This record gives sequence, C-alpha cells and structure tokens, in this order.
Amino acid sequence: MQDKAKLEEDICIHIFTVSSAMVGVCLTVIGLIRVVITLGKANTVADDLLAVDALLFLASCLLSYAAMRSRGLRRMHRIERAADGTFIAAMIVMTAICGVITYAMAIPTHG
Repeated sequence: MQDKAKLEEDICIHIFTVSSAMVGVCLTVIGLIRVVITLGKANTVADDLLAVDALLFLASCLLSYAAMRSRGLRRMHRIERAADGTFIAAMIVMTAICGVITYAMAIPTHG
C-alpha cells in the first residue's frame, strides 16, 4: 500500500512540474505569435487558443498540487484523476493549436 501511495505521489509531482512548464511554453509561444502577427506574416486565433490552453495547464498544475497536499487517499485519487484528465485535455488542445499555427503559416495572407 505504501509503494502505491508513493507511486501516485510521483505521478502528481510529474503532472505538477510538466504542467507548470507548459504554462511557460504557452506564454512564450503567444509572444512569438504576436510578433509574427505584428510583422504581418499571418493572422491566427492560435494566441487566443494558447491563452485558454495555458489556463488548462495551470488548472492541471493546481489540481496536482492539491492532490499532493491531500491527506486522504480517496480524496487524493479523485483530485489526481481530475489533474490527469485536465492535463491530457490541455495536451490535445496544444496539438490542435500546432495544426492551426502550421495552417496559418502555410497560407499566404493578402492585406
């Protein structure tokens, strides 16, 4: 039982660290997209979508932190599942955003 609890805590730690790093990645890419849009190379909704995605990663990060701080094993499991699901959803959204960015950069814009 102790080994399983340790493994679950390790999963929470991984979700926490990767989610917080992904918030930074989203914010960096938003800045890069704004530079591209300012230069007139492309216009896309990807920066808006990335802002939403950053919030999803932040929610995942906060949920995993809450799971690590949880005292009850059953409660920790519920919060951990929510953190995991939110993290997976955010990764799927990020993959879709990559497609939007690729499409936007491939299509030439005519002012």
